[in-house]
Amino acid sequence: MPYILPYCPTALLPYCPASPSRMNILTAIPVLLVALVLVFAGFTRAASRLIERRNPPVGSFIDINGARIHYVHVPASTSAGLPPLVFIHGASANLKDQMLPLRPMFAGRAEMLFFDRPGHGWSGRGPGNNESLTAQSATIAALMDRLGIKDAIIIGHSLGGAVAATFALEHPERTRGLLFLSAATHPWPGAATSWYYSVSAKRMIGQMFAETVANPAGLMRIDAATTCVFSPNKVPDGYIDKASIRLVLRPMAFRANAVDVEGLYPHVVANAPRYPEIEAPTVVISGDHDTVVYEEIHSIGLARDIPGAELVWVKNLGHKPDWVAPDLVAAAVERLAGQPRDLQAIARAVEARIADDAYGTEMCANEKAPVLGQ
Repeated sequence: MPYILPYCPTALLPYCPASPSRMNILTAIPVLLVALVLVFAGFTRAASRLIERRNPPVGSFIDINGARIHYVHVPASTSAGLPPLVFIHGASANLKDQMLPLRPMFAGRAEMLFFDRPGHGWSGRGPGNNESLTAQSATIAALMDRLGIKDAIIIGHSLGGAVAATFALEHPERTRGLLFLSAATHPWPGAATSWYYSVSAKRMIGQMFAETVANPAGLMRIDAATTCVFSPNKVPDGYIDKASIRLVLRPMAFRANAVDVEGLYPHVVANAPRYPEIEAPTVVISGDHDTVVYEEIHSIGLARDIPGAELVWVKNLGHKPDWVAPDLVAAAVERLAGQPRDLQAIARAVEARIADDAYGTEMCANEKAPVLGQ
């Protein structure tokens, strides 16, 4: 016998029994949501395993206070004429991002240390002791101790610049010199970051986001995002694969990266007023077309705040001087080591080389810092 709904006056509709079709829809919605979550989680797990298989570790591992740190240590040769160099990569990256373009520039000339910051690449985060950039600078000092590096020129790119500045403040005796590349080191108006960092940095919802949505969404967006990191300059052929950039799309790495980015603003609010305490020789390299950070706040701020710092301002350079102008980076290291180098003249040569670059400019905005009160 077919089911016949009982008569229900209009005024009582909210209290009347739901129809089978309505009940089926209400039941199907949460079931569908759970199914989607499971599908995305399964995809993320499989994709993460594939990413790891295609991007294996390239260095050694060492335990630093419970954190398993992945690093590449290049010992000094007998003919090394430069001090040791320690490279600190930025957000969403790993040690290969600086090692690939810069290691050849110093081969045989300097002892070098490249490492994955805790939680990035193949490095573990540790038992809650690397959640801040200050703690990460302490991990770097401990890693140097273990490898017998007394002091070094510290080279920080992007968010790694904030870590480098912190290292110089907390470990001045270990800092032979400082080289900032497109650094993020000062408070910026609004304190905003990308929405997905804000979501991912939260404990419960952030874990779910990283385990489900972040990986497939990131895989779809990684080419466009990389274009904007380099814009207006060209992304080097095969960069994403060679530099193992997809490692950041694994859930634990994605969350660690988000926590670092979200923690950057309060960190620099506390540390930027101390930059005048830095005594190490300092060079700041920045492009005027950086689409990732506000160069007019960070790089100009560093040159203003660190006594004696030299600002090397390069026209039409984006966020990646390590890849686009490694010759300029090498000259800056030589300058910090006491060798005579005209960095401004070398910067003009780089400008001539990239003057016509206009890659990604139609979709990557070169935003200028908002003015407070406007």
